[in-house]
Amino acid sequence: MSVTPLILDRFDRQILTILQQEGRISNQELADRIGLSASPCLRRVRTLEEHGLIMQYRAEVDARQLGYQLMVLLHIAMDQHTSERFENFERHIRQIPNVIECLIITGQAADFQLKILVRDMDDYQHLLLHVINRIEGVTGAHTSFVLRRVFEHRPVPTEY
Repeated sequence: MSVTPLILDRFDRQILTILQQEGRISNQELADRIGLSASPCLRRVRTLEEHGLIMQYRAEVDARQLGYQLMVLLHIAMDQHTSERFENFERHIRQIPNVIECLIITGQAADFQLKILVRDMDDYQHLLLHVINRIEGVTGAHTSFVLRRVFEHRPVPTEY
């Protein structure tokens, strides 16, 4: 069953912009800020959810306060570019909670980029040598350590 593409108006775009920055805003406050009454605003939010534009709501957690002192960007090269090899890698990497993001990339000497949170260098060394490098097909790993996060979780632009 396919969903009819949704045509967004200025109210929908304002809703998306505000909810990306303030996911816990009340429906009444959201409605007031965009100039609608509460019921039509809630209907619009539900429509945006049903069409998959709003995928989920979640809390942003400070990783450093949980003891994760290092953020690592790891580029992984694979021995074969087959769907089976990539699916196997993806299946294994999904099981590692420290990997908080996994992207398939091009234009580099790598096939995947992982964003990883670890407590310290020993934690990272164990993860790399005893977990990631043992996944079938991994032939190379290039590590970069994040020195400082300039910004993160920038909202998706709603105007084009």
